[in-house]
Amino acid sequence: MHPLPPRPHRDDVRIAVAGLLGGLALWGIGLAMNTGRPLGGAWLLLPLAAMAALELLRRTRPRCAVVAGTLVLVADQCTPGSLATVLMYTDLMYAGVVYGSPAAARRLPVTTGLVTVAATLGFLAWWRQPEAVLVGVMTGLVSYGPAATGALVRNHRDRAADARLRAEQTALLAEMDRAQAVTAERARMARELHDMVANHLSAIAIHSTAALLIDEPATTRTALETIRENSVDGLAEMRRLIGILRDSSGDTEPAAAPSLDGLGALVEQSRTNGVDVTLSLTGPTDGLPAPVGLAAYRIVQESLTNALKHAAPGRVTVTVERRGAHLEACVTSPYGHRDGPRAPGSGAGLVGMRERTALLGGTFEAGPAQPGPGGGIWRVRAVLPLDVPAPEGDPA
Repeated sequence: MHPLPPRPHRDDVRIAVAGLLGGLALWGIGLAMNTGRPLGGAWLLLPLAAMAALELLRRTRPRCAVVAGTLVLVADQCTPGSLATVLMYTDLMYAGVVYGSPAAARRLPVTTGLVTVAATLGFLAWWRQPEAVLVGVMTGLVSYGPAATGALVRNHRDRAADARLRAEQTALLAEMDRAQAVTAERARMARELHDMVANHLSAIAIHSTAALLIDEPATTRTALETIRENSVDGLAEMRRLIGILRDSSGDTEPAAAPSLDGLGALVEQSRTNGVDVTLSLTGPTDGLPAPVGLAAYRIVQESLTNALKHAAPGRVTVTVERRGAHLEACVTSPYGHRDGPRAPGSGAGLVGMRERTALLGGTFEAGPAQPGPGGGIWRVRAVLPLDVPAPEGDPA
């Protein structure tokens, strides 16, 4: 079953009706274009009606309308002819370029131009009179003129459509960049919040649990002192984070980002929280890129937090060494059975450390280094290059 042809556009219907009524009005007043034609009288109404019917196809079947309209125009030369018929043909030629295929839009102006030149030269050779040029001019006005005008209109529309498409693509790319920037900033702030607060909250959770389980005044007092110290430090870190988020012109100024110079204080804090930890810092730390120093500090901080929450009794070692164009941070801790209280973990710390390392183009590994039957050694190792620019969105 063949699909039904598309319905004519309402504007095409108006043009067809207007052309038909105009032609009837011209015929009614006796106005014709040709004299001495084989078919006279009302014969001009047949090409007029056929051309009006083809106007209904100017938008849906432009190629067929142009071909059939050309035949109708030739047939109209055998009748007195109507100006309305010629005008509707020029509209069909214009619509054939504007609404036709890209190939037709390219070919019609060239074809009609060649026909105009051929008609001019042909009638000059036949009549050998200057009036023959008028025939070529009329041919150009009827065929080439509408085709060239349609080509100009179509090119303008195509350029406008391309401009709209580029604008939409630009807007889409800008929205994608904005979404990626927001996602990256949210991930950065999530890492900062986790790394700054998790250590203190883990210590608070472990020592408060110990105070509840061990009903001894000395143990309770020591736990409360540790809880208070971590609460104050955590509050200071939160204020620093809020200072980063707020405008520096506000009432809260962001403090300087931590670096390797703060590892000693970080280790002392871990010892206060009950972790047996040693620190080995090898190589000069002056002149390190700020993002590298911050990443190494946060990786060590998160590793000590994990040791506080999950490590078995034993020594935790922190080694930070500068080797040529790389900085290596390594933290080892015992793992296995643990009698004391544990703090819950979500795995976000390892994800954050891996992300920090990846942003700087380094390598990261975490897992058992010396597995044993009852446990072993857990190692976190990150190698950070020193010759990379600061990643976008990370604090300097």
